[in-house]
Amino acid sequence: MTRTSYPHRVVAEGLGFPEGPVVCPDGSVILCEIKARRLTRIHPDGSRDVLCQLEEAPNGAALGADGALYICNNGDGFAWGAPGGVTQPVGGNPAFSGGRIERVDLATGTVTELYRSIGGHDLLMPNDIVIDRDGGLWFTDHGTRTARSFVHGGLYYGRPDGSFACEVAWPITTANGVGLSPDEKTVYVADTETGRLYSYAVTGPGTIVPPDPYQPGAAVLAQLKGFRRYDSLAVEACGNICCAGLTPGCISVISPAGEEVETVEMPDPFSTNIAFGGPDMRTAYVTLSGSGRLIAVDWPRPGLKPNFSGL
Repeated sequence: MTRTSYPHRVVAEGLGFPEGPVVCPDGSVILCEIKARRLTRIHPDGSRDVLCQLEEAPNGAALGADGALYICNNGDGFAWGAPGGVTQPVGGNPAFSGGRIERVDLATGTVTELYRSIGGHDLLMPNDIVIDRDGGLWFTDHGTRTARSFVHGGLYYGRPDGSFACEVAWPITTANGVGLSPDEKTVYVADTETGRLYSYAVTGPGTIVPPDPYQPGAAVLAQLKGFRRYDSLAVEACGNICCAGLTPGCISVISPAGEEVETVEMPDPFSTNIAFGGPDMRTAYVTLSGSGRLIAVDWPRPGLKPNFSGL
């Protein structure tokens, strides 16, 4: 294992638990401020514009084929605190309104609800989203928790027009980050509380090779040594999977074969999301949610360009 760090600069601070960075062609970054319940654009000079103040809380986001932003709204399901002086979720919010997938028109700020239930089951706390080359939405539901229990989440797929959605893989204890391999033949899901990275072979829109209930570990691509709680993820152009980490704050880089490439230390125990941009895709934008910052890191390898990002 190689444990290292790379130079970084602070792009913005004073943010309300930022996640879901979306890098735009002009160098700006759209963020989900979960605690502040809004979408914010951060410009390269650090200035910012509030794009949309939401009812409840955006958690993950991606640009679609139509230029709209598709978001995971977690229904404002977190209660907030600051143990150790670090802003973080500390339980469930009694005012939780139920999760959903939404479309945001970036020109007008209009929010349209696409999915609130799938297959007769309500979404709980949708977390992260990636859009395939056909415009399909692959997204995770993190599930919910009480003081003494988890309600499982999973992996889902939906069409961007709201006409169809399905459950792809369930249960996953605390499904968080989601990403597609460069050839889109594999979908990856990071599980927070187990510290596992799952890998599923994609067979079509919203379909995978069915998991074998007699071999529940077959879908586990990696479970690295030590205590790791994964949040969101991004994929490098070479196919490596970069899992942002919670306590400890780091980016775990894992090869498509499940081997640890390196662990990149971050200056925040809640280093939650990573997204790539810049002219050569070698700038990694990382949300340091515990301290409310967005940083830019000089990355040693180019990231994969998201579909429809214009990058």
